[in-house]
Amino acid sequence: EKSVQPYDIAKIEALLNSYASTGTKVEIGFPDDYAGSQLMNTIGGQSKLNGLHHMMETPSIVRKIFWAAENGYDAVISSNTFDPGVDGGRLAVNIPVIGLLRTSVHAALTLADRVGITVPLPGHVPYTWRILRSYGLDGFVSDIRPLGIYGKDIAQRKNEIFEKTANLIRGLINETRAEIIVPLGGALIPYVVNPDDLAKATGAQVLNTKAIGIRFAEMLVDVIATEVIEPW
Repeated sequence: EKSVQPYDIAKIEALLNSYASTGTKVEIGFPDDYAGSQLMNTIGGQSKLNGLHHMMETPSIVRKIFWAAENGYDAVISSNTFDPGVDGGRLAVNIPVIGLLRTSVHAALTLADRVGITVPLPGHVPYTWRILRSYGLDGFVSDIRPLGIYGKDIAQRKNEIFEKTANLIRGLINETRAEIIVPLGGALIPYVVNPDDLAKATGAQVLNTKAIGIRFAEMLVDVIATEVIEPW
């Protein structure tokens, strides 16, 4: 929702396009404001994000996905790493609709057997387990651990976010035998902290959910979405 975004959109759009291949253009779009759209500011300011605002915004996200398909976009990526609106969007359009949580965990499982996940806030932990159960992926996740950091001042807390995330990653590797890390909460990683820097600091593979989503969308558009299926 445009009215509740505290981010530098031009900077983020430039970062996302740096992950894309030549010839791909990534544009940021927002669902239209809906009744209750200020909820994210309210509970986010209290560090109590728990998935409720994602449930409330789903119809608006689906409408935006439909708008994208009608206006010539080749694919839609849900920028939020908790996949809000993705399942509904897939039912509404015939272009690829990518959820970063699902896509990133599957990418991780092509490289390892046990995935460790970090999330911004404690309220994200049960919410993420619920999503993973719905995907049938919970059995591959060793643990989900929260940073306890979110809000409008995250850009000024880069060093704190980096150190706390690095410590969480070390704990996931050493205590839960995680073999690869998926950091959820794109507003923190990669927008504030580069996952490559976390990988260097911890010796673990730390995936970039945004880059994975963009490249996966490109693959679907180039290889799968162009296939013509003849009716029987």
